[in-house]
This record gives sequence, structure tokens and C-alpha cells, in this order.
Amino acid sequence: MADKQSKRESELQQHLGELTADLQRVQADFINYRTRMEEDKMRTIAGAKAATILKLLPVIDNIERAVGHMPAELQDNEWAKGVASLTKNLDKSLGELGVAHIPTVGLPFDPNVHEAISAEGDGDHEVVSEELRAGYTLDGQVIRHSLVKVTRQDMPEEEPEAAQSIIDDTKIHDQDDEIKGED
Repeated sequence: MADKQSKRESELQQHLGELTADLQRVQADFINYRTRMEEDKMRTIAGAKAATILKLLPVIDNIERAVGHMPAELQDNEWAKGVASLTKNLDKSLGELGVAHIPTVGLPFDPNVHEAISAEGDGDHEVVSEELRAGYTLDGQVIRHSLVKVTRQDMPEEEPEAAQSIIDDTKIHDQDDEIKGED
């Protein structure tokens, strides 16, 4: 009888061990599932945010173009000044959302953040001479490349440190999964 009870206890211990191992696997699977779902949720939010901002960028471009071509006789007009202040308000709001303008003019051409439309000159160093369309990053990732004209020069111009650090930071984030926008 003691032998049967010992055998039964042994079987119960073994079964308990199997159930415990199964429970631990299920708990680990659930933790992994929850982590994956959180990551998916964050990617979905970031993608939706990027898509929304990309839809607004052409409107911002048009406002900036209109302000840039304001007739001289309207420079002192209060209504025109109000429209011009829209760009500052939009830049501030975009900044609060994690959107930053990609610096361009006077900086070395960087294919990670710039898209060249034309190149002139015969030098060894490519420097951005003109910005045709602003580029933007969202939380350090490029969502729209800057359209630029490039000049080839023999000697590179001095790079402003703040602008170069933005480009360097963008290069680091480009190695991660990039949120694709329009090129």
C-alpha cells in the first residue's frame, strides 16, 4: 500500500511538474504576445501620424510659397502678416508633434536626407545650393526627403554644428526601420 501511494505521489508530482512547465510556457508566450502587440500598436500609431503629416505637408508648402511670393505692397498689410504668421504657428505645432525641418542650403549633399534634382560645377565636394521643397523628419526618421539643387565645389564650406548634428542623428535613425513617405 505504501508502495502504491508512493508511486501515486510520484505520478502526481510529475504531472504537477508538467502542468507547471506548461503554465510557465503559456505565461512566457503571453508576455511575448503582449510585447509584440504593444510594438505593433506603436508602429501603427507612428505610421498613422506620419501619413497624416505627409497629407498636410503639401498644404504647408503652398502656404510657404504664397508667403514667399507676397507682393511688396502687401508687406505691411495686417491680413498678409497674419497669413505669414501661419507658417510660424505650423512649424511650432509640427515641432510639438516631433516633426523637424531638414537643414539643406550650404550643407554637404546627403542622399539619406536630400534628393538632388540637378547638379552643377566640377568640384569634388557636393554642397546643397538651393532647396526646392522642404524635407522633414518625424522623431528622427525621414518622412520626406528635401528636393535640392547641388553645386560641386573644390573646397567644402564650413558646416554649422547644429545642422550637422541633425543630419548625423538622422543617419543613425535611418539605419532603423524607416517610416516611408513620398520621395
